[in-house]
Amino acid sequence: MVEKTLEPDSLSLKKDAVSTIRGVFQSFSYVGPAADVAILLLGTVAFALIATPLAIIVAWLIYGLWMITPYEFSKYRTNAGSYYSYSAGATKNGALGPLAMFSWLGENMSGQSFGILGLAGFIFAISSYISGITYLWIVFAVIITVYMFVLPYLGIKISTEYITITGIIELLVLVVGAIIIIIKLGSANSGAPFAFPTGGTVGSFFFGVVFSIVDFTGLGTVTTLSEEVKDSRKKIKRALVIAWILAGLALIPASYALVQGWTVGISPIANYASSPDPGLIVFQHYLGPIGFILLIIFTINSYFSYGVAKTNAVSRIWYAAARDKVIFPKSIGKINRKHHTPGNAMGTWLGISFVLDLILGLIYGPTNAGLILLTMAGIAIIAVHIISNTALTFFSHGVLRKQGNSSILLHYIAPTVASFLGFVVIYYTLTSELSTYYAAPTSLNLAYLVIVIFSILWVVVGGLSFMIYYMLKKPKVIEEAGTFDAE
Repeated sequence: MVEKTLEPDSLSLKKDAVSTIRGVFQSFSYVGPAADVAILLLGTVAFALIATPLAIIVAWLIYGLWMITPYEFSKYRTNAGSYYSYSAGATKNGALGPLAMFSWLGENMSGQSFGILGLAGFIFAISSYISGITYLWIVFAVIITVYMFVLPYLGIKISTEYITITGIIELLVLVVGAIIIIIKLGSANSGAPFAFPTGGTVGSFFFGVVFSIVDFTGLGTVTTLSEEVKDSRKKIKRALVIAWILAGLALIPASYALVQGWTVGISPIANYASSPDPGLIVFQHYLGPIGFILLIIFTINSYFSYGVAKTNAVSRIWYAAARDKVIFPKSIGKINRKHHTPGNAMGTWLGISFVLDLILGLIYGPTNAGLILLTMAGIAIIAVHIISNTALTFFSHGVLRKQGNSSILLHYIAPTVASFLGFVVIYYTLTSELSTYYAAPTSLNLAYLVIVIFSILWVVVGGLSFMIYYMLKKPKVIEEAGTFDAE
């Protein structure tokens, strides 16, 4: 396969602008661990209950398997398209490119609700007075959307410096806070949160795993900065491993401290998900006003830093696809000459995202709307990983085998196991939502069921349709898709 060479500097992303540590916190901040503690753990606890820490661990380990694919591909391809470009460039006909991009588009258009709607939901839960102002959440949504555009637009150095500094402090607050709570629990510490559920709760547990997987979504997005990271082929893989470890360090002890601290000192675990900001309640109960205030500060910042990291990643994915003329028009990939950022992609994505979040937020409220959309984000990102895992196997069989670099374990067994686990999670998600709606046919439960079915159809029907279209109508386009290499 002939690889495309680097574009003229004025039209490209800024080469050698990102260090390893900044790459690490691009991925870490995309995870938004403090915000996960505030919002996404509600979804996990609602279904996994006391087994939430185990659900987090399962999701973390699954994501660790999924990290093998970007780790391996990053050795051979420096392309901002990340999983899309890896999938497209894995085979001679590039057929997996449109499938991966359209599937990822589903996550792109739903996952941003974590920041845009999540911030409002978090602030509303702090104060009943604030939440009583009906449409105030729209103001918060506007503020964070503007911030998500401005800082990334001004340049990758500015945006990654911000998320690195605040990310380090956020990590320390969560780890130290969790350790103090665990110490204060003393003899009340228990192994119950790590016991695998049995009987009819298994399906709900795996639906909780879906929310936990969304907790770790973004750990691979340092690969979207591939064209901007110094010595990318060496440092991207290092950043992936460090970010994965730090995310587990931030979320696993914190999830245990929260559910165990809640169960022992506050209320039965069944009341956790329905309580206003239970993470704050636990921190205040065990750490006093200082812990309470620190968690508020860094949770709010976590939404903002997530938003910046999200914009960095999505804009570069769209930029790479537009450069290949896949899904997007070439105008979407236009680079700002002064800041070397894909401003058109940023503006288009955020504009569409804000309208979508606004509509669903008005129907279900910001918190429920966010969780509904994040259900789609979880399923769509699982699909992207399954596709890219498959692409790694094809790439190994077609290219790496000829170079003598093919590995049965890393390129065949590990991706297959990771994909199988992804299918298991999607299966339990669908069956759990079917049974939940059947038992309690509320409008909210219907919304969850509909979004799960829609997400699956988005990938299977929509993604495959685009793949077939490009194979039949634009074979030359996808043959060259994903072959650009900045190095």
